Amino acid sequence: ISSNSLTFLRTVSSVRVRVGLYIFRPPPQQHVPSLPMLSLLRVVTRGAVPGGTAFRPLSTMPSPERRPNDVNVRNEISMPDDEVREMGGYTSSIRYDWTKEEIAEIYNTPFHALMHRAATVHRMYWNASEVQQCTLLSIKTGGCTEDCKYCSQSVRSKTFVKPTPQMKVDEVLEAARRAKEAGSTRFCMGAAWRELGGKKNAFKHILAMVEGVNAEGLEVCATLGMIDGDQAKALKAAGLTAYNHNLDTSPEHYPNVITTRTYEERLQTLQHVRDAGLSVCCGGILGLGESDNDRVGLLHVLSTLERHPESVPVNALVAVKGTPLGDDEDIDSVDAFDMARVIATARIVMPRTMVRLSAGRLSFSDAEQYMMFSAGANSIFNGDKLLTADNPAFDDDERLFGKLGFVGKPAHKGPMIGEDELLGNVHVTKVNQGVEVTHVA
Repeated sequence: ISSNSLTFLRTVSSVRVRVGLYIFRPPPQQHVPSLPMLSLLRVVTRGAVPGGTAFRPLSTMPSPERRPNDVNVRNEISMPDDEVREMGGYTSSIRYDWTKEEIAEIYNTPFHALMHRAATVHRMYWNASEVQQCTLLSIKTGGCTEDCKYCSQSVRSKTFVKPTPQMKVDEVLEAARRAKEAGSTRFCMGAAWRELGGKKNAFKHILAMVEGVNAEGLEVCATLGMIDGDQAKALKAAGLTAYNHNLDTSPEHYPNVITTRTYEERLQTLQHVRDAGLSVCCGGILGLGESDNDRVGLLHVLSTLERHPESVPVNALVAVKGTPLGDDEDIDSVDAFDMARVIATARIVMPRTMVRLSAGRLSFSDAEQYMMFSAGANSIFNGDKLLTADNPAFDDDERLFGKLGFVGKPAHKGPMIGEDELLGNVHVTKVNQGVEVTHVA
């Protein structure tokens, strides 16, 4: 920092201050070469610096602190593919050509170094204090014909889960209202079946659910098994925000877990979702007997899709007695370090993707969850139940957010711009038609 800048900052520090986020215009007669003409400071005087323009709070401006809500607009304008971001000695860019070897090298980085890199990349693209809260409701439980070895809803497993008919529209909307009152801003609906197929009456009611939840001001997500292109378009027209369809694990390990649906069929559903203009939610489950190489393989598939998923849920297996994996004592349990390592690697290779801490969260302490947030997770599932696995209650999550200083992401609003970006700590090099233009974000 220049001597002029230090002199100027001493002038600022001599005035009574209060904390806030403001735009500062330096006095016109004073040259401050090391600061941009519009600098963002964390300190503001109660008046104005002598000779300078008064500080103007961001709240009086047209919401520059949030990115566009439309993910396509956001990615094209606010975080485009053709830029490289740099902060704290790390660089990051949006890539679709990752090799498994590159991802494995990141994944196998010593834990402390991996966490530091992931936390830095996270702050290049996101505001680390904002975490999205989602609620998942099982609108059709049990009776699924699939043979997923982890799932308590399969007819092939003898578990506590009993098949129930699809919930009525009014019941679902009431649940959505309760979720909204508790602070959730995205409402996800899951149905236990292999595919939507020809379930015309059930689909009609689901479309009504989507319309009703959307009318409540919530973002709407659904996970209904395999769907075709027309069904994806109908869901989009009804107001669906995102569609979840997990890959679960690597292509190599997948046949050891599921045989009634192919990996390619899952990828086809993701393509239908993408073609309909819906946000893609796709992740996996840890604890299926997979190796570290399988975890790398899953991340490789996700990060080399035509476009990265808008959200990637990372689940820890909730072993249920009566399922093949729940009864397999040779399957190692998943610990917080496993979760953090996968989350951190996902954050680095898919930097503008929302990483969701999902099933299994109940088994981790507040400190362990904080480690996962520090690794780059910025979304959670909350509520009384996550499909058929317990999940922390709303009150516990409110307490956790207060303890960690987190705020929830509002529905239908773009994410907050990170503080480091606002303060000019993120250096962006934009590559346009072979010409590099460098500026400070």
